[in-house]
Amino acid sequence: MARMQQETGHPPSPFLARFHADLFRVSMALAGQALLWRTLSSGSFSDPWPPLFNSIVEKCFWLLAALVLSSSSLAYLFKSIFHFHVVKAEFLDRWRVNYLFAPWIAAILLLQCLLPFRYDHERSSSSGSGLGGSKFFNWGHLALPISRALWCACTAAVLLLEVKIYGQWFTKGKRFLSTVANPSTHLSIIGNFASAQAAARLNWMEPALFLFSVGIVHYLVVFVTLYQRLPCNASSPARLQPAIFLSIAAPSMASVAWASISGHFDTACKMLYFLSIFLFLMLIVRPTLFAKAMKKFNSAWWAYVFPVTTLALSSAEYSVEVGSAVAHGIRRAMSLISLAMTLALILLTLVYRKAVFVDDTSLFPKQTKVLPISSPTASPAMEEHVPDQTTLEVGR
Repeated sequence: MARMQQETGHPPSPFLARFHADLFRVSMALAGQALLWRTLSSGSFSDPWPPLFNSIVEKCFWLLAALVLSSSSLAYLFKSIFHFHVVKAEFLDRWRVNYLFAPWIAAILLLQCLLPFRYDHERSSSSGSGLGGSKFFNWGHLALPISRALWCACTAAVLLLEVKIYGQWFTKGKRFLSTVANPSTHLSIIGNFASAQAAARLNWMEPALFLFSVGIVHYLVVFVTLYQRLPCNASSPARLQPAIFLSIAAPSMASVAWASISGHFDTACKMLYFLSIFLFLMLIVRPTLFAKAMKKFNSAWWAYVFPVTTLALSSAEYSVEVGSAVAHGIRRAMSLISLAMTLALILLTLVYRKAVFVDDTSLFPKQTKVLPISSPTASPAMEEHVPDQTTLEVGR
């Protein structure tokens, strides 16, 4: 506490003020694991472990993700009530505004775990009954009207955020995409693909095509913008480099979304899947890029989990379509790697939980200023940010 006051020049901010939007990536990562193992437990996959293992892992992650998501959402709701000025500042921050998509993405992924899969008929005909069969430890599915109502609520929130953010890219002078784009921008696109996949599984093909179309066009724009590394775009802080892995999640989610819309993992899905594989290889051969971010544990490490999980999810769909031993080997490897990463980060978060709830200056750029509410320098002019400088007001 004393060291934090010495670094910032102000007393430590309250817990709710330090509960930032980027912490929603934890629930998103856990929900992705639940959907991955739901897929593996519903398909005809040949694995050395019993099918019961997939079902147990799926249910455990679903419950944990639902608990983390509900508690995080409740905490952020109280933050919006008691520290609205901080929430407003986060909405103006070019990094944290994208993490406002994360809770809705997590909710959509958890909803998909309660929907029937197209592999379920294969599972029911081949597994049989007993402890080894997948009928054991099975929750069933939500009714269609309830599922559609939940989907509408989550998708409406995603679309409202997109209309605001995408509109700024077109019209706001100091918030053009070339000036505010960063790796976390992919989250605004992943929300489209997750919603499109869920809509297709709810047999709403027109909304699914609409969401996928918006997502894929904006993904191409964001991909090119980030790939060019324009001089007007501020560089990513060293400790936020793990967010670069989100570039893998976007094409991976797009591939499984289009597979749900088209009914099978066709050529377009394979192209997106191969792009995600290439991006994954391109990043893992550059470990020095993430060296500074790995020196000390922080919540940004959770950015590794969701992209690897979505890559495992698309690998599962690809292995079903191709059926080769290599494809199934990649699926098993990616699934176990993502599981190990998730368990390791859960353990690290519990051990170093104080490092999760920190003030802005410890994770975000040096230009970030943390000011008390009563500071005379806090003025309405702060609401218009330049790309390289963000001003956050934090209550005492």
